Amino acid sequence: MPYDNATNAPDPAPTPGYRALLGNREFAGLYAGFTLTVAASTLSGFALGTLVDRSTGSPFLTAVSMYGATFATVLGATTLMSVADGDRPRRTLVALQFVALAGACAQAVPGLPLAARFGLLLLLGFFQSLNTGTRMGLLAEVVPASAYVPARSLMNITAGGTAVLGFTLGALLLRHLTPQGLFLTAAALTAAGLAVTAATVRERSVRPPRRPGLRETWTTNAALLSRSGPRALLLNLWVPNGLIVGCEALFIPYAQDHAGVLLAAASAGMLLGDLTVGRLLTAAWRRRSAFALRLLLAAPYLLFALHPSTPVAAVAVFLASAGFAATLPLQERLFALTPEQVRGQVQGVESAGRMTWQGIGAALAGGTAQFLSPATTITALAALSVAVTVLSRPSVERTGPCPSRHAHHDGDGATERRRRCRRTRLGCAHERHRR
Repeated sequence: MPYDNATNAPDPAPTPGYRALLGNREFAGLYAGFTLTVAASTLSGFALGTLVDRSTGSPFLTAVSMYGATFATVLGATTLMSVADGDRPRRTLVALQFVALAGACAQAVPGLPLAARFGLLLLLGFFQSLNTGTRMGLLAEVVPASAYVPARSLMNITAGGTAVLGFTLGALLLRHLTPQGLFLTAAALTAAGLAVTAATVRERSVRPPRRPGLRETWTTNAALLSRSGPRALLLNLWVPNGLIVGCEALFIPYAQDHAGVLLAAASAGMLLGDLTVGRLLTAAWRRRSAFALRLLLAAPYLLFALHPSTPVAAVAVFLASAGFAATLPLQERLFALTPEQVRGQVQGVESAGRMTWQGIGAALAGGTAQFLSPATTITALAALSVAVTVLSRPSVERTGPCPSRHAHHDGDGATERRRRCRRTRLGCAHERHRR
């Protein structure tokens, strides 16, 4: 029997490729619906930003209109995220897609006051976090455990590529359409995503009945954050990532006319990192590379202390952006620590927290750059990201999946492991499933 050299344990099931994943009808439906939703969200954000800029001329309001929805996602994570693990996840996902469709149509109404548009933005950001949690919970059920990382990798790659294409397409369409026309285009894409999801994803009947709500969400979140392992993983998924997004937010004031080169380099590096880690590395190598990738995410930005030329800065940004792939091994560890019954909520909390910290990082960078130069601010944020990664490494390294079902053999040691697994709601998924 082949063995995993990193753990001296039997190798897990072979990791399927992207083509095999797309051969799974339900995953293909989730993936297509996700892609269309990202495209619609990108076009809608671009249209709203353009509309606000033309109406107010305020860079601050324009930025908030394009990225302010990320702050609303934390509200979903802390209030109703437990709906992601309800016993009718397909119905929940379709209903949330209907909400997104209604919001896109409402934004297309001519003459709608800006206050109403911002209200819709926050409302849709709230429901978007629930949508993400429900979709990720379903993802964990429609693909085997060995396919989880490549599935997340494919979705990450697609999200980044679709966002870039969406902004490009939005700029081209605005030559012929009004912002309201872009909103209608986004509504059409949302409707297509809804139809694909409804036609391909089946209802999951294996989940136990739950009563989602504020209390259920708080109870599970409290159990999640009370454990040092998941807490360390979430810290590393949120904070270093958000600080580096803050660095990217300063590309325009740093490089001005050449900012597009840096943004393109960041997108290319992110694509390469996700493709390499998600498709080419084994589980053992993903575990080994997690810390190095988190360092890579920030270390090249320290070169900005020397005010590098645009070509040198672009190479540094490209290398650093490959480090965003550190989210994959960290998500894999968090997934292994999470019982099946709350996987949607935990993944929704992780996603919402990561998006919120990206907004915090951009705001922190912009505020600091009011007093320091862009290059100094970028260097300081990168140094802070490195510090968080290094200081939290011992806690992250202590995390690991619960003992497998095969490890629960007879004896005092196995009894004690079962007792430890029962102590918390986010204990060992294997034992909970067997009970």
